[in-house]
Amino acid sequence: MHAVSSLPSLPEAVSTPLGAEVYRGLTTRPKKLSPWVFYDERGSELFERITELPEYYLTRTERGIFEADGEAILAAADAQELAIIELGAGTAAKTEVLLGAAVRTQRRVTYYPIDIAASALDEAARRIGANLPEVRVEPRVSDFLRDLGKLPAPGCRRMVLYIGSSIGNFEPDKANALLRRVRQQLAAGDLLLLGADHVKDRGTLLRAYNDSAGVTAEFNRNALCRLNRELGAKFRPRLFRHRAVWNERECRVEMHLESLISQEVQIPSLRLNIPFRRGESIHTENCYKFTRERVAEMLERSGFSVEQSWTDAKRWFGVYLARVA
Repeated sequence: MHAVSSLPSLPEAVSTPLGAEVYRGLTTRPKKLSPWVFYDERGSELFERITELPEYYLTRTERGIFEADGEAILAAADAQELAIIELGAGTAAKTEVLLGAAVRTQRRVTYYPIDIAASALDEAARRIGANLPEVRVEPRVSDFLRDLGKLPAPGCRRMVLYIGSSIGNFEPDKANALLRRVRQQLAAGDLLLLGADHVKDRGTLLRAYNDSAGVTAEFNRNALCRLNRELGAKFRPRLFRHRAVWNERECRVEMHLESLISQEVQIPSLRLNIPFRRGESIHTENCYKFTRERVAEMLERSGFSVEQSWTDAKRWFGVYLARVA
């Protein structure tokens, strides 16, 4: 049996968030990496391309809900001056629709997009400034998944957006933990707008995560490119195959990088030699799918109560407005 080899003392690179994640994830069985590893600048660009693919229904479906029901969502929030805070905002393309509704329904709008990618926030601020000059944009570069920090606009009525079904990337206990951390910073009357992808047929789900143009495959393998660039790893990304599978028991789509050959990958900065059997994979992402009942239960366990929800004609996706209980 192959074994991971390392020197007894831990190298300095393990003290960095990326180094610690890779050291921990690639020295376990089965091997795994957290989804945040995807999102360097190149990964963020690739994800924006994914959202425009015909197979990736999530973004356009959620956007359609905002276009149809944006004003109803803002009316249900019931606030004259609502501060809108978005976790993982990216370029905020969908959010612009909701901000437009906010401009039409309240006197002033301040939008706080939070994301790890500064370039994406720059694009969001530029576009929203041009299209919606009534919105004051206050971007914040932050990795909120590891350190939420203090949410902005204390003392105002706040609505936190966590959309795009990003909550589905977490194991259930970690999803609840993140929502509880958000809840702890909110006051009575503050709101959470949560986007959640619903359970549907297997074929539709798998096509969304294995597109015919290969963009999702490039996005997945880009994680290895990041390790090469930032940690000096010796991965050959083309020797790993992107694979998406539907795990019905866990109700999730899983993404893997499967080794095409038996190989050993060196990561000198971590003093690691990582063996891979042919067919062995790195588990890179889970995308949980939800029922309406499960979303309500998750929010209630985290200290919120669902007030209203909106969905598309096919009931493929749901947007849930919850208030601090």
